[in-house]
Amino acid sequence: MPRASTRAVAITGLGAVTALGPDVRALVTGIAEGRCAIGPLTLFSHAGRCRIAAEVPEAVPVPLAAVAPATARRLSRADRFALAAAAEACRDAGLDAALRQQTAIALGATTGGMRETEEAYRRRRAGEDRRFRLGRMLGTPLSTSAAAVSQALGLFGPRVTFSTACSSSALAIAAATDAIRAGRTRLALAIGTDQLCRLTYAGFDALQALDPEPCRPFDGQRRGLSLGEGAAALVLEDADHARARGARIHALVLGHGTATDAYHPTAPHPAGAGAVAALRAALADAGVSPERVDYVNAHGSGTPQNDAVEVGVLRAVFGRRLPRVPVSSTKSQLGHTLGAAGAVEAVVTVRALGDGLLPPTVNLRTPDPAWADLDLVREPGRRVPLAVAVTSSYGFGGHNVTLVLGRAGAV
Repeated sequence: MPRASTRAVAITGLGAVTALGPDVRALVTGIAEGRCAIGPLTLFSHAGRCRIAAEVPEAVPVPLAAVAPATARRLSRADRFALAAAAEACRDAGLDAALRQQTAIALGATTGGMRETEEAYRRRRAGEDRRFRLGRMLGTPLSTSAAAVSQALGLFGPRVTFSTACSSSALAIAAATDAIRAGRTRLALAIGTDQLCRLTYAGFDALQALDPEPCRPFDGQRRGLSLGEGAAALVLEDADHARARGARIHALVLGHGTATDAYHPTAPHPAGAGAVAALRAALADAGVSPERVDYVNAHGSGTPQNDAVEVGVLRAVFGRRLPRVPVSSTKSQLGHTLGAAGAVEAVVTVRALGDGLLPPTVNLRTPDPAWADLDLVREPGRRVPLAVAVTSSYGFGGHNVTLVLGRAGAV
């Protein structure tokens, strides 16, 4: 469906907490160096076939001065990731207290404080706690992260939380974009955050969806994904408002598309029907033809089925031009951060547009022979001028979201 407004949406602030480090600088440096942050799982014990993940280092600066000590003690790891990324994005955008009061929040997540709840049960069963402590449970709801960000940073605009599996934060970016286009707000903070927890890890392992070695998207020997954790935040702003206050514009959200497969609880539609529809809708919303796309930051989870379906989606939309469109997956470095993936990969794509650096798919050694004609970006990446890029997120249950981003001044 064509967009209802021509109001341009600018990205004026970026923040990130990933397994590569505590901020956007660490993320960009790690991506450029081709570092893989997937290593031994240390946050909890797991006796399954896979025991690796992309864990966030402990040293993450969190702005808790404005949060009551009792509340701060109850925050989950995912809440703290969200706070750190949001604070960095607000600083980057130059949002003072007055501007923050007008700022809306759209957040995507899937696990919330599940790990803290699991730990409370473990302690009770192990006899380490005589009773369940209510305070250990208060960080469980998905909405807690957005509430913590609002309280700590003074963001008092409308607030909404999305949970559509792995497309959650991509959907948050789309919703924030629509709110600005419709004139409901001039500023919005889109956030994605998720942490590793036993339930998610054991579930993916039981599905045999995890690779015991670091994942290798699009490789002929790929065996599954690697789970990760982290957060990312983007300040979205009415472009005229951003220019009027002299803000730096990193990139523009040109369009987005959303579609649902309604095919299977975990498997994608064999022909990628929903993903094709989302990609076509995003390009139509942006007013961008497939010929103008310079780079695709793929969902690229590394599972045999999902990668094959995604390549089919790209062939259906880009046709004969696809071999000339660079494609890569940064999940090969960061793991699959679930609900945070859409926002994390949007930040990566924004920086790729600004820096002219195509992120590599690390661990990609022998591409699947079925797509030998594709331009799959391998290590060490590649420097090329970019104007328009696409990033897609596909979630269990058939939740498909695609974003089209453009370099400021180039579109």
